[in-house]
Amino acid sequence: MSNKKIFVEQRTEGDYAVRKANSERASDVLPTQTEAIKRAKDLTHGGAPLVERVRNTAGGKPDKWRKA
Repeated sequence: MSNKKIFVEQRTEGDYAVRKANSERASDVLPTQTEAIKRAKDLTHGGAPLVERVRNTAGGKPDKWRKA
């Protein structure tokens, strides 16, 4: 079941990659996190992708993942 997860992560270039678990390449690369989350939801047919935190918040630090 874990191989069906979709992740949105920030790349060093500043844009965002949408990738499936254990994939070597991104399914899509988009300029904003919002666009990447929308694309990830399309790929999961409305499911909740896991999004990499990009800043410190009360809910977690950048090394944590959150559901979109």
